[in-house]
Amino acid sequence: MAALTVRQMLLAVGMLVTGSINTLSKKAQNDCNVTGIGVPDENGTLVYEEHPFDHPWFQTVIMFIGETICLMGLFIYRRRERKIYRKQLLVNIQETEDYSEPISIEAPHQPRVFQFIFIIPTICDLFGTTLAGIGLVYVSASVWQMLRGSIIIFAGILSKIFLKRKLRIIHWSGMIVTMLGLVLVGLSDVFEETDHNEASKQALGISLILSGQLVSASQMIIEETFLKHRGFHPLQVVGMEGIFGVFFMSAIILPTLYYIPDDSAYTGRYEDSLDAMAQIRNSPKLLSFVLLYLFSIAFYNYFGLAVTKSLTAVHRTLIDACRTMLVWLVSLFIYYTIDKNFGEAFNKTWGLLQIDGFMFLVIGTALYNELFDLEWIPYCRKPVTSPESVMARANKQDRDLVANSDEDAQEDNDLLQRDKNRIT
Repeated sequence: MAALTVRQMLLAVGMLVTGSINTLSKKAQNDCNVTGIGVPDENGTLVYEEHPFDHPWFQTVIMFIGETICLMGLFIYRRRERKIYRKQLLVNIQETEDYSEPISIEAPHQPRVFQFIFIIPTICDLFGTTLAGIGLVYVSASVWQMLRGSIIIFAGILSKIFLKRKLRIIHWSGMIVTMLGLVLVGLSDVFEETDHNEASKQALGISLILSGQLVSASQMIIEETFLKHRGFHPLQVVGMEGIFGVFFMSAIILPTLYYIPDDSAYTGRYEDSLDAMAQIRNSPKLLSFVLLYLFSIAFYNYFGLAVTKSLTAVHRTLIDACRTMLVWLVSLFIYYTIDKNFGEAFNKTWGLLQIDGFMFLVIGTALYNELFDLEWIPYCRKPVTSPESVMARANKQDRDLVANSDEDAQEDNDLLQRDKNRIT
C-alpha cells in the first residue's frame, strides 16, 4: 500500500474528528439538564424546572439543516468546474483555425439542483436518523456507534433481495461475524444495568437503533437504484435531502407531534419544539453542542466524499473503526477528568465483553469489504469470468452506446455552442 500524502492524511483526520464530534455532541445534548418553557402547576402558575434535552425529532431537524450546508459546497464545486471548462474552451477557440470542425471539449455535467426524486431517500433518512436518535437517549455513545455497524447486515441482505447482487461466502461470513459482535455489544449494555426498568430501556434503545439502521440501509438501496446512474453529485444528494427534510419536519412532522399527548414528557407533548428552542436559548453550553452537531454534519459529509474519492475501502474501514474507538475513549476521558454528567464510565464487569464485541464488528466489516486475502480457501475465491461472457458484456455496452450516441452528441453540441456564445 502506497504511503499517504499530506492531503490524504488531513482528509482522513478530518473525517475521523468530525464523525466523532457528530456522535459525541449529539449525546452531550441528551445529557444536558436545562430550564425550558414553563409548565402550569395545580394552581395554574407557570413552573420552570430543569429537565433533560429529550428532543430526538428536533435533533433530526438540526441534522437536515447541517445537510443543506452541503449545497454551498456543491455551488462552489460547480462554479470551479465551469471556470475550468471556459478556460479550456477559450484556449481551444484561440488555437482552432478551422471553425467548421466540432469542438472536442466535453461540457461539465451539471443537472438541475432541485429534483423531486430526492424526496424518497429523504423520508428514509428522516425516520432512520430519528429512530437511532431516540435509541441514543437510552444507551451510551460508544454502544450507539458500535450498533450502527449493523447496517452492513441489512444492506447486504437488501441488496441481495432487491438489487439481485451476488454475495459470496466471504460476505456472508462478514455479516455473521458482525452479528456476533452486535450481540456481544448489546448484551454488555443490557447486563450493565441492575435495575429491571433501566435494562428494559437499554433493550428498547438497542431495538430502536437497529430499526434505524434497517431504514438507513433501505435508503442506501433506494439511492443506488434511483440515483446512481443519473449523474448527481453526492453533495447535491445530501444537500437536497437536507432541503426536503427541513420542509417535511417543519411543515408536517413537528407540528403533528406537538399535539400528540405524552404523559411521560416534561410538557406533556410527544415532541415540544418550543421547549427545545427555549432550552437552547437558556443554555450556552447546549447551544455550543447544537452548533457543533450542525457543522460536524456538513463537514463530515464533505470529508467522507473526499476520502471516498482519494482513498480505498481499507482506509474507510480503518477510519470507521478508529471513530468508534475514539468516541469511546473521549467519553471515558470526559467522565473521569472533566464532568461526570457527561461521557460514560467503564464497567469493570461487562466492559471487556463490549471490547470483544467491538473487535468482532471490526473483523466482520473487514471480511465484508474483502480486506483479507482468503484466496487460499476454495469457497472464498473470486469467481473466474470467462472470455466469452466478457465479450458479450462488451458488445452489449457498445450497442447501448451506439443507440444513444446521436442524442448525446446533439445535446453536447448545443451546450458547447451556448457556452461559446457567452465567452465570445
